[in-house]
Amino acid sequence: MTASETTRLLPENPPDLASSTKGTEEPSKSSRPQLLITIGLCLSIFCVSLDQTVLATAIPRITDEFQSLKNVGWYGSSFLFVFTATQMMWGKLYQGYTTKRMFLLGLAIFELGSLLCGIAPSSATLVAGRSLAGLGAGSINSGALFIITDTIPLDKRPVYMGFLGCVHAVTKVTGPLLGGVLTDHASWRWCFYINLPMGLVTAIVILFLVPTNQPKMGHSSLKDKVKSMDLPGSLLLICGTVALLLALQWGGSEYAWDDWRIRCLFTLSGAMLAAFAVVQVWAGDKATIPLRILWNRDMLSITLWGIFNGGAMIIFIYYLPIWYQAVEGFSATKSGLMTLPTQLGLVFCSLAGGIFVSLVGYYTPFLIASSVISTLGAALLSTLHPSSHLISSMIFQVLLSLGIGLGSQNSTIVPQVAVQKEDVVIAISTLTFVQALSSSVSLVIGQSVFHNRLVENLRVSAPSIDPSTVEKGVTMLRDTIPSEMLADVLGAFSRAITETFHVAVVMCAFSLVGSASLRWKSIREKTVEE
Repeated sequence: MTASETTRLLPENPPDLASSTKGTEEPSKSSRPQLLITIGLCLSIFCVSLDQTVLATAIPRITDEFQSLKNVGWYGSSFLFVFTATQMMWGKLYQGYTTKRMFLLGLAIFELGSLLCGIAPSSATLVAGRSLAGLGAGSINSGALFIITDTIPLDKRPVYMGFLGCVHAVTKVTGPLLGGVLTDHASWRWCFYINLPMGLVTAIVILFLVPTNQPKMGHSSLKDKVKSMDLPGSLLLICGTVALLLALQWGGSEYAWDDWRIRCLFTLSGAMLAAFAVVQVWAGDKATIPLRILWNRDMLSITLWGIFNGGAMIIFIYYLPIWYQAVEGFSATKSGLMTLPTQLGLVFCSLAGGIFVSLVGYYTPFLIASSVISTLGAALLSTLHPSSHLISSMIFQVLLSLGIGLGSQNSTIVPQVAVQKEDVVIAISTLTFVQALSSSVSLVIGQSVFHNRLVENLRVSAPSIDPSTVEKGVTMLRDTIPSEMLADVLGAFSRAITETFHVAVVMCAFSLVGSASLRWKSIREKTVEE
């Protein structure tokens, strides 16, 4: 979920939001520049959101070219992790420097990363480009919110924020399909080249139409600005998470789980994350994640729900298209079409869930229902096999998206009811941060499970087949595997994917711990109080 989505659900006290963001007077501009600025921001949000889903149907073709199935998890997690880890860092930078300059800097970094991905000669270069793009995307995601606040009058702001939210929702649907079309009819590299012209248009619009406002911290000294950024906490969080991701990625594939390298990475990760927690206590209000937010019962509950819910969904987004292409033999385009029930269901159910909460006045029952229904849908998807009916797989997707969708939008209502008004923005930021971080971690966990189970399944079902032959590419199975062994290999591949789905099933089930722990608070009573 992006900042543009969560902003639409902020408490109705826009003057406080504006002052907390920039401290500027209420903007009064003509409508034409506002419209052009919003179009430019929509293009940038489209690119950032697209980068999170477009590769789902292109990955099989990428593995064919680079012959490196083991790096599938990093194609998604490298972008998501850097994007997530730097969002709060960018927020601190926006406080110390002008919005316009920070946004253009982030946009330039994102475009450079996209170009590097497009021309990547190797899998490692692609991962590096994805990481660079994720760094820039963190700035775009936060900056779009600040620019709207600075340039759009208060009475019109919800409409323009709605535009950004709609763009993000549309990319959830079109991302995998567009990735499949570009991959089949041009090249997977166009999944990244497409960002370049849209980024150029955005840069021109922002450069000439957005005013250069004074930053919130004014003309504070560089020393004061650095102190306010919680650099020790940010560095510890980033380094600790990188060590954890590397351990999960390499464990069982590059090195044995009991290898000294893996043990060192886990130890290093634990030490850094523990040190991060200490720094957060010491930093107080300047902490990256203020502890008063997490000590709140409802915030702790919805954070647990968000971790497991976000982690489960990303596994299906990435591995369901692979199942359709590898096991069913579909093209990238058709696999994108086959996953439309998931994408469309998410958009529809997210909107419907918000309407239901508005009518009933309580979010807790819908979050509990989200956990139960998504667990059922995930469990059914984990039963897929090579002879499964396609209609069944689509029905299972609808059930999964119904569960995930009921909670995805409603989860951001919890911080608005659970914490004090001055903490709402940072509470929502914390929730979206942990959701995105869990997506990065779960992708690596999923990749580790998939690789290890594929090797084991091939050893049992097709011992004469070298696993490295299968790992060269998903779409090449029918060309490289002897016909008499193809059924066994497809069965092994299918089981490896569905066993990866088991990770998502467990995550969905554990999300019930968070949703069931939420207190039943009425949003209507909160509205009256405010």
